[in-house]
Amino acid sequence: MSRKASPQLSKNAVTVLNRRYLKRDKDGTILEKPEDMFRRVADFIASAEEKIGSKVAPKELADEFYRMITALEFMPNSPTLMNAGRELGQLSACFVLPVGDSMEEIFEAIKQTALIHKSGGGTGFSFSRIRPSNDVVLSTKGVSSGPLSFMQVFDAATETIKQGGTRRGANMGILRVDHPDIMDFIMCKRDQTKLNNFNISVGMTEAFMEAVENDTEYEIVNPRDGEVLGTKSARKVFDHIVDMAWSNGEPGIIFLDRLNRDNPTPHIGEIEATNPCGEQPLLGYESCNLGSINLSKLVNNGEVDWDRLDHVIKHAVRFLDNVIEVNNYPLARIGEMTRANRKIGLGVMGWADMLVLLGFPYNSDEALKLGMKVMQFINDVSHAASQQLAVERGAFPNFKGSVFDRPKAKKIRNATTTTIAPTGTISIICNASSGIEPLFAVSYVRQVLDNDILVEVHPIFEEIARERGFYSPELMKKIAEHGTVQDIEEIPEDVRTLFVTAHDISPEDHIRMQAAFQNHTDNAVSKTVNFCKNATRDDVAKVYRLAYQSGCKGVTIYRDGSRDMQVLSVGGTSEARPEDNVPMETGKAGRKRERPRALKGATYQMETGCGPLYITVNEDKSGVFELFTTMGKAGGCAASQCEAIGRLVSLAWRSGVQARQAVKQMIGITCHKPAGFGANRVTSCADAVAKAIQLHMAEREEMVGEHTQNGGACPECGGPVEHEGGCCVCHSCGYSECA
Repeated sequence: MSRKASPQLSKNAVTVLNRRYLKRDKDGTILEKPEDMFRRVADFIASAEEKIGSKVAPKELADEFYRMITALEFMPNSPTLMNAGRELGQLSACFVLPVGDSMEEIFEAIKQTALIHKSGGGTGFSFSRIRPSNDVVLSTKGVSSGPLSFMQVFDAATETIKQGGTRRGANMGILRVDHPDIMDFIMCKRDQTKLNNFNISVGMTEAFMEAVENDTEYEIVNPRDGEVLGTKSARKVFDHIVDMAWSNGEPGIIFLDRLNRDNPTPHIGEIEATNPCGEQPLLGYESCNLGSINLSKLVNNGEVDWDRLDHVIKHAVRFLDNVIEVNNYPLARIGEMTRANRKIGLGVMGWADMLVLLGFPYNSDEALKLGMKVMQFINDVSHAASQQLAVERGAFPNFKGSVFDRPKAKKIRNATTTTIAPTGTISIICNASSGIEPLFAVSYVRQVLDNDILVEVHPIFEEIARERGFYSPELMKKIAEHGTVQDIEEIPEDVRTLFVTAHDISPEDHIRMQAAFQNHTDNAVSKTVNFCKNATRDDVAKVYRLAYQSGCKGVTIYRDGSRDMQVLSVGGTSEARPEDNVPMETGKAGRKRERPRALKGATYQMETGCGPLYITVNEDKSGVFELFTTMGKAGGCAASQCEAIGRLVSLAWRSGVQARQAVKQMIGITCHKPAGFGANRVTSCADAVAKAIQLHMAEREEMVGEHTQNGGACPECGGPVEHEGGCCVCHSCGYSECA
């Protein structure tokens, strides 16, 4: 491939690159094409060879990097694509910051978090060192407010910083299961308007899991002094974790002792936290640079192209090690720690596509065996490549005393080499399935313009359908609306068996695939285990136990219809239809709903500084549909502005925007006294509308008797959103949010 060769990108990939990645001037005008961006990245990363004093010619290496990227065989993480060779120069996606127990340490971590988020990175924290609420504070003779209160401060800081960024700040918050405040932590996201910039996970220990299995008590420890404060029933705590995860997908779980079992540098420190999606365990102040191999491009004549895979792995390891050299770290201490351990995380995407090309259903024994074989190959070759780099460049500085420091053992350049990360946006660029996830859909609806609806079809499925004569636009639309091909008789049975999607696969099969890849991954595996709407709490508990028994390092689950940004544009299984879920939001994302002749709703009176405001919320069978406002005093600017708010909110709901997104935009707007008016402390007419919507949602949830679905639309384009590897990803515009 020449230095000017263009990549074969899908229209969707070009849209995502134009919107999020390509360099712009101060007026927002795009200054480069996708191939220019890839060349910029390849040249800049190859320039590390001169800095290191390598004998490899940077120009030739840059050409090879460019070939791999433009062929869509390998793609670095998003910060590298966005920032390599540009002024910001921050290339890492993952960071972990330590959080100490003193006020000085906590607020220093908040400041550092802001700097990382400003640069486009995500952060993970363990709050386990913070003394529990109501514990003694010797310096003031007062009592501690506990870790949850400080998590809210981190969350608020993230909310402020992310407003102007190209990537949204995301956090992982972890608390050890033996912390005295663990029950409050487990329940902290019951209110889904709280801690929206955090994923949370309980750090489970071997002692706790053994107590769960034996139905015994386990010890609760004060981190301030290590004193045992008492015991709790492990089974009851476990059941609370399961209950909350069943309700809204959080908290996840992380097996801390397993993370430290595979800690390559225990002499440097203990691993307490991971990055926001859980796949990258890191010491305090470490960062990790990720990249993924697109397995769908490494199939040749119905076989895995092992020779080409070997070539891509070796060059990807060199690429990621070079990133460490040319990276502009947001904190000097992060640069020092990262260069001391030189962790890289090479993973995969396009796994589900590879299986389809080879003819193996995702939920088959053949797929599991191949998964272990492919990942073992990647792990072994990446270790060998890192050992070769150590010959050229030296081992990572903390090698002495590490797990690799054994008699006659080969030195290695990188403390870790493999990680399975969610690849939400870069997999859209590569037109590949995400990470090791199953296909998210065979066909789905995407809104291109206001009334222009496009049916997207998986390219391999479309090719097979045309070759075997069952393709038709009507069938593709039917699949998009139905959400699965499993019971569509027009499709041959062998094709239905092959094209299983995330909701066609049992939770146990999700875990088995995760475990297959985890067996040969240095770090961890980010994956979402999907449950249907009707799954029980016992079903979730079984999967957690299976994950523990099969060697996984953590689990993220999502039960259909239980959380924000549900996929609705692919119909889903019969258990997941909007009518069954009694959702609070729209029907099919991206398609404006037509108004029925009659709707039911409720009217709320709110006291405002302009007088009483009456707010009516109406619903159709799919959820909230429209909003009307009436001022107690007729006329004036207030009445006209409230009418405008009602019209815009109604249009947003009918077009797929979540109710909570509308609340989030309006709540807290102030135009009167800060204390507010009335029992609801209303600070403006917009605030009154937001609080009326909240009241309506709360009453609806109470009537349904469980957490209801918040809706299915991408907040930016109204397209379909999928839960993948701990993230919400829109495959239409590339929007992703990992918390």
